[in-house]
Amino acid sequence: MTDRDSSYPPHYAAAIRTLLRYALVMLVIGLLAGVAFQESAKKLSPTPGPDGLSFWDAALRLALVHGHILVTAFLLPIAIASVLHLARACGGAELTARALSWIVRIYLPCVTVTVGLMLYKGYHILLSARGGATDLAEIDGKLFGGVTALRHAVYGLTHVGMTLGLCLFAWCVWRSLKKVNAR
Repeated sequence: MTDRDSSYPPHYAAAIRTLLRYALVMLVIGLLAGVAFQESAKKLSPTPGPDGLSFWDAALRLALVHGHILVTAFLLPIAIASVLHLARACGGAELTARALSWIVRIYLPCVTVTVGLMLYKGYHILLSARGGATDLAEIDGKLFGGVTALRHAVYGLTHVGMTLGLCLFAWCVWRSLKKVNAR
């Protein structure tokens, strides 16, 4: 691996570069999400309101965004890049440019939308509570303008997309490793 140009085929290098750049950007966004949660939650009363809406009821969704970003959008792309390297290093067959392109083009956009949805939901609930709303079910029901079908469709499509991207990746790597054993 001393010769940088010959260590990876161009499609591997492009995919790994994309995954690492994405991970680094999402690391910064994840850290900022943690700071944003801390600053946003300061203006929320730590004592339960008269109807029982507690600080954690109102702030929990936004508090979870930081960790979810770091796991799904920072650690998983690094893990994908690492597995690509390790599978190739142990003699696995190279994944095709088309397979890598599909993996990157399915997983990363779906994770990005999921992160955006988590931020939207977290801030929707937190700001509604800060605005005086006390019924968590009612606040939650007003997401996406109260259109439940749209909410389920968007959340479902992004999660299915992330799952498909990861399953496609696992299947492609599994197949590349089987080809080594068949020799």
